[in-house]
Amino acid sequence: MHLFDRPGPGNTDTVLKLARSRGEELGIRTCVLASNRGRTARRALELMPGFTLVMVTHVTGFCEPGAQELPAEERAALEVAGVRVITAAHAFGSLGRAVRSKLNTYQVDEVVAYTLRVFGQGTKVALEVTLMAADAGAVPVGEPVLSVGGTGEGADTAVVVVPANSHRFFDLKVREIICKPGNW
Repeated sequence: MHLFDRPGPGNTDTVLKLARSRGEELGIRTCVLASNRGRTARRALELMPGFTLVMVTHVTGFCEPGAQELPAEERAALEVAGVRVITAAHAFGSLGRAVRSKLNTYQVDEVVAYTLRVFGQGTKVALEVTLMAADAGAVPVGEPVLSVGGTGEGADTAVVVVPANSHRFFDLKVREIICKPGNW
């Protein structure tokens, strides 16, 4: 496992190269990645040729009601380039976040998210987007994939994970952590 000195977008290229290398060693050719504006997906297209890329965006309305962070033109361009783009409700915080905002109490999905953050925000994100991709039917459940997440912008974490649908969360299996921030 590779540990970065700090989280953030400065690690993106190294994360994608490490994920590509490990995927080639294991024969895994599918990579799920978090990307809200398409920059990480663009880098993955360059640094992971021959891989099936599944990009998961923030849910529409994440930053402001009704707004999608990924411009429609960028989505279309990524799809033409072969990236499968998924926009779906967050596995760890849609309805539960609404309950917290309205009633000032946490629900199970946000407790899970906070628990996963003990491994780093990027780890939580990588697992969440894997669930979202599985829920959308973009990756097969039960077969290992690479998953890339980050802290804020860019990528700083890569894992090998066996996807599950979110309603079968405990069937999700983290096979290995390829890289993540060590001192955050």
